[in-house]
Amino acid sequence: MSQDSPALLLNPEDNIAYVRRTIPAGLAIRVGNYSIMAKETVELGHKIALKPIAPKEPVRRYGCVIGYATEAIEPGEWVHRHNMEPGELHLDHTSIGTDIPPEPTAILGRTFQGYRRLDGRAATRNYIGIVSTVNCSAATSKMIAERFNKDLLRDFPNIDGVVPLVHKGGCAFDYDGDEHRLMARTLAGFCKHPNIGAYLIVGLGCETSQGAYLQDKYGLTQLRVPGEPEPPRPLVINMQEQGGIAKTVRFATDTLKDMLPQVNQVRREPIPVSEIILGTNCGGSDGSSGVTCNPALGIASDMLVAHGGTTILAETPEIYGGEHLLLRRARTREVGEKLLRQIRWWEEYVAKFGGAIDNNPSVGNKKGGLTTIYEKSLGAIAKAGHTALNAVYDFAEPVTTKGFVFMDTPGFDPISVTGLVAGGANVVVFTTGRGSCFGCKPAPSIKVASNTPMFERMIDDMDINAGGILEGGSIEQVGKEIFEKIISVASGEKTKSESQGIGDDEFAPWIIGPVL
Repeated sequence: MSQDSPALLLNPEDNIAYVRRTIPAGLAIRVGNYSIMAKETVELGHKIALKPIAPKEPVRRYGCVIGYATEAIEPGEWVHRHNMEPGELHLDHTSIGTDIPPEPTAILGRTFQGYRRLDGRAATRNYIGIVSTVNCSAATSKMIAERFNKDLLRDFPNIDGVVPLVHKGGCAFDYDGDEHRLMARTLAGFCKHPNIGAYLIVGLGCETSQGAYLQDKYGLTQLRVPGEPEPPRPLVINMQEQGGIAKTVRFATDTLKDMLPQVNQVRREPIPVSEIILGTNCGGSDGSSGVTCNPALGIASDMLVAHGGTTILAETPEIYGGEHLLLRRARTREVGEKLLRQIRWWEEYVAKFGGAIDNNPSVGNKKGGLTTIYEKSLGAIAKAGHTALNAVYDFAEPVTTKGFVFMDTPGFDPISVTGLVAGGANVVVFTTGRGSCFGCKPAPSIKVASNTPMFERMIDDMDINAGGILEGGSIEQVGKEIFEKIISVASGEKTKSESQGIGDDEFAPWIIGPVL
């Protein structure tokens, strides 16, 4: 990437340029074949017009329409919310499977140091989970986890910790209805996650989200403690049956103490990289995200697919306006049509509340240079790399397909990543431009910064800096750096969020229906 101009033309069809270094008013610059003078200061991550754009004329970035001018825009003007709007796109949704990429050359033999569970699953961490069925048992679940501090786990070095998986829902919905099944699928996904070595389910007792329902629907089984008589100790502990908070905490603590030696027995061993399931997410994005960290993560995603692994793109409202690019890569018509159904569901869902999917980007996204959801989506999709779309999953649905897949999640990061981890992601890469500090036990979260100023300002939270791409660095090289970091973290290296203990409070099941 050339270092000469402070602005970049990302596609020959674009009529705006991306600003990679703040341009002061009055500065004459050359961008490709365009020579312009900045009429006002345009900051890093924002957009500057390269040629006249008439009212209602499309504004193009990445060679695609990202919105429409609301007034005449002259060359050198800042292009943002004050002079453009999303408008309505007319995308081709009939091109399913018309541009399926060839299979990448297979790479064999690479391994990471992970934990092999008895049932064959591959883990990157070894946690004990306290799974709360309802908010009414959340405080109790936290109390149980807090009993297992560093001192109590000191003799069990292979256990990463005890994580309370608590949330704000679990009741006031129809028993066995859509909301209940979604909650149960999410909770079961964490119970059965390979990074959870053992777990207890803690409920109040009278809630709709019954622990027994989880057992019956998902075949959950208790960890058997050597030397204990059959049957094993209860998997579900209800506070009302135990006699209240204090008795529940004591009983659960005693039960977990007996589990510690067996949970600690695991040892890291070489496991094929093909067993990594990578969850990708972007949060606190800016105008640089689609130029640096997201396409670099796309390179890492392609590398993982070539090694036989799985990479998951999510956040359905944040592919909106760019979904046609994914449809072209759909392996089968069935895959493409399922993605389209999810898009249509979201349009109907937000309309029920008088909203629209294009009521996005967020305040921080806009300050960072993102103007419309279409612009944001085109940059977000870059995380998925360039391979074929092999499957589309519902929220928290177990991911079993290899290669690049998609999961339906909201754009709100805690909920989105909760769905990815419930689906089986054992590593997460989280790209950010404004500076998200996200962590997500039990899966490690690698943070990739889109720009160097933010990386340096938040160096205690960022794992990788993709900002060097703006000053002539290689997207491919940063992609390789991300890929190697994925393997190192899967092998036990702590991320910045893990080193600070982040991840206990980010578990957030998706609540889609009315609270009764």
